[in-house]
Amino acid sequence: MKPSTTVLLSLFTAVALLTGCKQDEEQQVTIEFMHSAVEQERQTVISQLIDRFQKENPSITVKQVPVEEDAYNTKIITLARSGSLPDVVEVSHDYAKVMDKEQLIDHDAIKTLINTLGEDAFYDGVLRVVRTEDGTGYTGVPVSAWLQGIWYRKSVLANAGIEEPKNWEQLLDAARRLTHARDKKYGIALPTAESVMSEQTFSQFALSNNANVFNAEGSVTVNSPEMLASLNYYRELARCTMPGSNNVMEIKDAFMNGTAPMAVYSTYILPAVQQEGTLADLGFVVPTEKTPAVFGVITSLTLTIGQTARETEASRKFVAFMEQAQNAAEWVLMSPGAVLPVTKAVAENPAFKDSPAIKVFGTLPAQLIAQYPNMQVFGSVGEKNFTRMGDITGSAILGEMVNQVTVGNKEAAPVLERSQQRIQELIQQH
Repeated sequence: MKPSTTVLLSLFTAVALLTGCKQDEEQQVTIEFMHSAVEQERQTVISQLIDRFQKENPSITVKQVPVEEDAYNTKIITLARSGSLPDVVEVSHDYAKVMDKEQLIDHDAIKTLINTLGEDAFYDGVLRVVRTEDGTGYTGVPVSAWLQGIWYRKSVLANAGIEEPKNWEQLLDAARRLTHARDKKYGIALPTAESVMSEQTFSQFALSNNANVFNAEGSVTVNSPEMLASLNYYRELARCTMPGSNNVMEIKDAFMNGTAPMAVYSTYILPAVQQEGTLADLGFVVPTEKTPAVFGVITSLTLTIGQTARETEASRKFVAFMEQAQNAAEWVLMSPGAVLPVTKAVAENPAFKDSPAIKVFGTLPAQLIAQYPNMQVFGSVGEKNFTRMGDITGSAILGEMVNQVTVGNKEAAPVLERSQQRIQELIQQH
């Protein structure tokens, strides 16, 4: 029996619908986003951002992979070895060097994103810190940053007749005058433990004296006259700090409880000072000898290798979405005051600049952002960022070096010589 025209049309329609459904299923793609925002309130913000993105891009599903900060770096390597590295990873510029060295970063996708945003969208100094070793690409798309310098209580210095210290000599003089060890009062809270913070803080003084771990050719230059002078200075400054191995908590506590009216700390001190109600009494300077040197960490969203073309395209769309001014402002506002925007569009966006959480800090965010051109980090020379620096920081050699000359009271010259030797051996092993 010959089928009727109506029946044939119904069959064709059914086949078309099934084919359409199949195509829709094929177009669906899921990507993973690994980040360190494990706190519930921060995950809520990220979930809201993801929901908005998925509404705009219904064919893309973004799965969160929150990981504790302490386990973060190990987790990345473990996932990479098992072939299950998330498509998009939040990463600091220093650990990005390790990922780059392990060839885990999709440089082409990242460069496309930065070219689309425009290099001039970022503040001067930001992109320099995330450049690749050959200077031609980037290890991630910057989304936020925090800075570190010397915080001081204006009233304490004024009462002691001390002006804002502008250079090494003035800082050491101020620290000595403010130190009264018998009364357990110290001039400056300074890290001296075998820690990353000790390396970071010492790096500011060294880099302000033009001392770096590498030169432009990639040779190790730890044992240099400039580094020796910097280490000797740091030891003298450490005589004005609390006894013992001081790290993050000791420094913050000493500054907040009045034990030390000056401290080297990151912008993460700001929420505590604001809560205390003493922001108006807070001053900020950076170590300066030959040049100013601000330490900071650039947080980027990086895209990983090993993904399908559709996954990479979906990841690019997601990172581009996260970089939009409104969305990046919400990301930064997860840590108001402590974390700063890296693009002008975010800093000027009403969601950021008109936020009550930011307005309480007055002109301070703008003053800090103005320091981006002075950002200097070990292993960054000109437009090059040597990937081996990630391994050196991970080895704790430089943190141990600081501890040995401060807490251990060892002579700087032999400690420097041994540190140079250890770093050269480390590089050969890797």
